[in-house]
Amino acid sequence: MSSRKSWKNYLDDHHDRDFAELIDFLKIPSVSTSPEHKDDVAAAATWVANRLIAAGVPEVEILQSKGHPNVLAKWHAAPGKSTVLVYGHYDVQPVDPLNLWESDPFNPEIRNGLIYARGVADMKTNLATLIQAVEALAQTGGAPPVNLTFLFEGEEEIGSPNLADVVVAQKDRLGCDVALSADGGMASSEQPALCVGLKGICAVQIDLTTSSTDLHSGSYGAAVPNAIQTLVKLADTFHDEKGKVAVEGFYDSVIELTDAEKAEFAEIPYDAAAFMDEAGVSSVWGEPGYTVTERRWARPTVDFNGIWGGFQGTGTKTVTPAEAHLKITCRLVVDQQPEHIIDLLQAHVDKHCPQGVTAKVVVQETGARPYSLDRSSPTLKTAIEVLEDVYDCKPWIVRSGGSVPITEVFQRELGVETVTIGFGLPGSRVHAPNEWFRASDFDRAREVYAAFFNALGE
Repeated sequence: MSSRKSWKNYLDDHHDRDFAELIDFLKIPSVSTSPEHKDDVAAAATWVANRLIAAGVPEVEILQSKGHPNVLAKWHAAPGKSTVLVYGHYDVQPVDPLNLWESDPFNPEIRNGLIYARGVADMKTNLATLIQAVEALAQTGGAPPVNLTFLFEGEEEIGSPNLADVVVAQKDRLGCDVALSADGGMASSEQPALCVGLKGICAVQIDLTTSSTDLHSGSYGAAVPNAIQTLVKLADTFHDEKGKVAVEGFYDSVIELTDAEKAEFAEIPYDAAAFMDEAGVSSVWGEPGYTVTERRWARPTVDFNGIWGGFQGTGTKTVTPAEAHLKITCRLVVDQQPEHIIDLLQAHVDKHCPQGVTAKVVVQETGARPYSLDRSSPTLKTAIEVLEDVYDCKPWIVRSGGSVPITEVFQRELGVETVTIGFGLPGSRVHAPNEWFRASDFDRAREVYAAFFNALGE
């Protein structure tokens, strides 16, 4: 096992090389949602595999799936030590709307200490710095201080539809004591955080039809149902006037927050003005009886993501539209199952759809189940100690309103807990134009990952 001084010196000596590698990685447009970027996602998989080989990892394989490829690698050279399954993803979100980017999303720019590029915060920097940290430990200590299995995927941004099958098929090769997910972030540049809960997700589209064709609004508008008007009324039934989800049975399996959990949430500072400024809004909204933090982290949601129908072009077209469509995602909390929630959505639509109107609920994504980390996990305690040492303050224990589907799969199929350590920051415009990452956190990420593996080895 190498000393802290030796691996830190190695990281310092290789800073420029490693930073240039990150920039090259960010140039790969690995957008998993777009068929035209299929080869780019494969190229990102190859980049990751080659970087693992360059770091010294002896077993590296690109695993094909029904969709985009995965990278599976193993470096087991620490007899008697723990085995850590390291997870991350190299795919990124689409860049639309492109006109809102101040620079090319796949030609990284550094402005005022921030790196701007698609995927820089979610989560290519985390992935690259983690591999570089492993290399530093191995180069200065002969091998990593723990046994490492790496599983990096190219489909996280589309809900990891094929990775669960890969985990089941490769269960014997993925056996481990604990998992580390690099898909996360910190509370601020000076305040570390550890996420112990993630929401699940499911997605549907409602396709509503009122007639066999669009109709002349002057001749029919006062006499037949309008698809857009009908869909808007239907959409309004999903929430009550105060913001609570009105789908029957939606909250039945939701576990209420304990007093201890509410107290834990209350310890996290909440600045209403700063939050609204970050979101670009002038007010907050949501289920009454819960704080903004509680709603974001621990309450389920029904969100409308897109609505359309009728004439969308420039000018006027006097039609009574025959079709209208609504996209919905639900963020779910512990004990809510995506399949059951989809059934409840269908029942709600059936109940509230007017006579003479057809409304189909089309499943877009069965999605992910919620995940919660056991607070007694010794690996969580190690992560807390490492972050406190590096940041010189205790990390906040937080949850996320987002989803990382594979964490629950690791828990269910492999029987292991997943600790999440990542370095994106609030407001870094993840999934939005002008995504950024603090350049100075590049070094901090490499230090934390190296210190974490070293501490597990000890």
